[in-house]
Amino acid sequence: MNMARLKIIVGLFFAAILLAGGILSGTALSSSKELVYVVPVEQTVERGLEAFLGRSVKEAETEGADHIIFEVNTPGGAVDAAGNIAAIFRNTQIPTTAFVTNQAMSAGAFLALNADQIAMAPGTEMGAAQVIDGSGNAAGNKAQSAWNANMKGAAELNNRDPQYALAMADPSIDLKEYRAGEGELLSLTASEAYKVGYAEYMVDDREELLNKLGLENARIQEAEVSISEHIARFVTHPVVIPILLSVGSLGLILELYSPGFGIPGMMGLSALFLFFFGHSIAGFAGMEAIILFAAGLLLIVIELFVPGFGIFGLLGIGSVITSMFFASYSVFNIVISILIALVVSIAGAIVVFKSFRSRGPMKRFILEDTFSKKEGYVSSVTRSELIGTTGVTLTPLRPSGSIIANEERLDVVTEGGYIGENQTVKIVDVKGSRIIVRLTDLS
Repeated sequence: MNMARLKIIVGLFFAAILLAGGILSGTALSSSKELVYVVPVEQTVERGLEAFLGRSVKEAETEGADHIIFEVNTPGGAVDAAGNIAAIFRNTQIPTTAFVTNQAMSAGAFLALNADQIAMAPGTEMGAAQVIDGSGNAAGNKAQSAWNANMKGAAELNNRDPQYALAMADPSIDLKEYRAGEGELLSLTASEAYKVGYAEYMVDDREELLNKLGLENARIQEAEVSISEHIARFVTHPVVIPILLSVGSLGLILELYSPGFGIPGMMGLSALFLFFFGHSIAGFAGMEAIILFAAGLLLIVIELFVPGFGIFGLLGIGSVITSMFFASYSVFNIVISILIALVVSIAGAIVVFKSFRSRGPMKRFILEDTFSKKEGYVSSVTRSELIGTTGVTLTPLRPSGSIIANEERLDVVTEGGYIGENQTVKIVDVKGSRIIVRLTDLS
């Protein structure tokens, strides 16, 4: 019986060893698989996207990824953000592939050209990368020339013919065989890009691309945009920033005319919070900007409730505006946004003041009490009953002085001339508190 038990124990021992060995070997096999990071490049190219892509590439480098696939579907966006993202693509030591899943237009085409390889799905296109200004018109010659150089340099990174990249950015370059006549920007379909060497692969989906790259057995790690990054991408959009600042300033102005602290104040503070939160997540706003903004609000509150000469208010407004400059990624954009918010705030303040006047906390600053004659209040006593009364001057009138009339001492003035002492005068007019007299022999 003891021998049987011994055999069972030995058998279980070896089984445990085999099981542990299988688990360890499976783990080793899993860890030996190549790692591919898949990073979406979607929607508008702006500074929020830049922050997300920078984080994703750093994570891929930390995890020791063997390849990064940027899945591109963007209509383009800001030139400055595109330049910074392109630097992220170029500076990583991990091999990169831009996989165009729908469109890579404008700045999107520039980003794709900065990857080591380009793959395109059927029905996709890439191109139309001319620089436009804020009003939708073609940018000036200086900006366009710089952008053309960027497009050419991106094409030459991987020995692509730069004439196609230049035709994407410059409508004067004529490539008729690819439907880009004079005045028309070049856009390449997937098959055309493959033909001219602007795409290394034409694939239907990600799985086929992995096969082409020899990474069919690789582990896939998909980078996801966090909720905070979604917010950051939204609130750092050049169109959204002036809206947030306008809502923030107008909300705080409306709060002055609301009893207590209500919806306008909540809206205003929420809009300003979103501005700083989004810019902080995107990496533009540091603690110094947030502290400066809070100090500015405090100074403005002090100005409202502490008598002064406007020093606290001016310092507060200056601190708030300066904090916005510290938080912004573009001086030009923040100047335009602040000017728009200023115009909206002034217009809103005028309308609100005419409509609500002294409601809410503004009651503290506007005197509403009235004093009427019915309550016994008068601004001054008008002695109209004295007109026609005669008196004698107690002092010389030069032209003011005193007289005695009906045994009452009165302060009077002449019509402009000099009247000596002990002269008989007549009161000819009373204007408010002024009693006017003249010599009786002139009456």
